[in-house]
Amino acid sequence: MEVWLEHLITQSLAWSLVAVMLVAFLESLALVGLLLPGTVLMATLGALIGSGQMGLYPAWGAGVIGCLLGDWISYAIGWKFKGPLHRWSFLKKHKSMLSKTEHALHQHSMFTILVGRFVGPTRPLIPLVAGMLELPVKKFLPPNIIGCLLWPPLYFMPGILAGVAIDVPKDEQSGMFTWLLLVVAVVLWLAVWLCWRWKRAGKQNDWATPLLPLSRLRWLAPLALVIAAGSFIAIQFHPMMPLFRHLLWQVFIGA
Repeated sequence: MEVWLEHLITQSLAWSLVAVMLVAFLESLALVGLLLPGTVLMATLGALIGSGQMGLYPAWGAGVIGCLLGDWISYAIGWKFKGPLHRWSFLKKHKSMLSKTEHALHQHSMFTILVGRFVGPTRPLIPLVAGMLELPVKKFLPPNIIGCLLWPPLYFMPGILAGVAIDVPKDEQSGMFTWLLLVVAVVLWLAVWLCWRWKRAGKQNDWATPLLPLSRLRWLAPLALVIAAGSFIAIQFHPMMPLFRHLLWQVFIGA
């Protein structure tokens, strides 16, 4: 699908925006988003933005429209077909996730809708469940709109950084600089993930739970944060960093 997207985007700006809108829409659509590699697709689009093949702000706008359409259609489906959906065998197989989502929406509806937009498994599920619970529109819309405004640039960002790094002029220093950027990005992501695991300790049970008990996360997560902060500060002094920041700034100002 990534190859198809790249081919579509290279045809014209209009088609590129259609591709962004389509990815955001499908990623947000009830249950369909569970089957799509949304993070990979958005990063691919972000790389094209970073390399100058597509503008950030038109892509951002198209992404917002796709998000809103996907979420609102999912909400309407949940509201209209709540009875049959509760009896659907697919949802019964995911009864645990469905129950947790329903509980979260009952307890903290606005927070759950906003944060759930940025969590892969719950993103295409929360609007559907909100509709099934007949959550009032006035409670659903404000956090949903805020989440849809913030989600595209956040998910574009890894690809944007990669696209800008690829555009850095090639010389002896740039090759090593690209690898250093990748290492710093991985370390930062790992630190954030470990902190998230630390905060969620005791609330989830998956493949990483035996490897990362609370006693280990208490020292591992802060250590990872310190290493990530140190590596981020250190790379700022690399000779190629001013050029990288200039190219990144060009993306944000639309130059």
